[in-house]
Amino acid sequence: MTDWVLRVTSLNQWRRGGECAPHKPLLLLYSLGRLQRTGSSVMAFADVERDLDALLEEFGPPRRTNPGYPFHHLVSDGLWIVRTPSGIGSPGPNRAELRARALGELEPEFARAVELSPQLFASVVHALLDSNFESTLHQDILDRVGISLAPVETGETTPLVHGARRRDPRFRDLVLVAYEYRCAACGYDGGLGHEAVGIEAAHVRWWAANGPDELANGVALCSLHHKLFDRGAIGLTTDHKVTVSSRFIGRSSAAEQLVLALVGKPLVRPQSGHAPPAAQHVSWHCAQVFRGPARRASALEFA
Repeated sequence: MTDWVLRVTSLNQWRRGGECAPHKPLLLLYSLGRLQRTGSSVMAFADVERDLDALLEEFGPPRRTNPGYPFHHLVSDGLWIVRTPSGIGSPGPNRAELRARALGELEPEFARAVELSPQLFASVVHALLDSNFESTLHQDILDRVGISLAPVETGETTPLVHGARRRDPRFRDLVLVAYEYRCAACGYDGGLGHEAVGIEAAHVRWWAANGPDELANGVALCSLHHKLFDRGAIGLTTDHKVTVSSRFIGRSSAAEQLVLALVGKPLVRPQSGHAPPAAQHVSWHCAQVFRGPARRASALEFA
């Protein structure tokens, strides 16, 4: 089991300059969803091109991407094969050639292994999610690719891989104490009894993208603004002001008050002696997650 988990977490992915490149993981998750729903992962590129485009647009990097690249290049990782009428072998990443004649599928031994073991299936899915995406996005991605995990499969199912990076359990308390259990975007500070409710410790540079578990890479956000931050709907400037993507659309008064009114608003600073988000991590988020361009303050006027 551990071998397959190790292989899906050791994909040959673009890493230069800290760029996010979740193209192969998204294709694998899409294929696993197809396998779970239909019993087969075989797909014609022409039939799934639109789905893959939408998946990459929603959960891939802000820059425009081509689904032909993972469809072709995943072959090199030994988890995927591509066939044409000429036999096994990809014609390359060009959309037109793939569209004309290419079929892709999970490597048969890998497909059989995850079909026969629901625990392995869940472990592979969790490994792909944990190593490439922030936790706030996991259920959205599962829903989008059509993967359903039974309750027994949603626990700690991923086997420990030797040398794997571990999260620091102290990160949450470190961040929440620094921000005094208050959302740094909107000021929400709700609690139930003696416990904070709906306040979370967000990584500025994603943990899945080698972001450190340290205060300079953290910010306390309410559940709503944490989700929007990880989806790139809101972001930060290096002088710690909130930005809102021009691609975020909200027509209600609630959207105006909770999101659009944040444009240019200073981030709540941590208590004295605690570090605010470091410029290098903010710059990473701006380049790799935020769905620019940012709205201007004048765009907040409603008719």
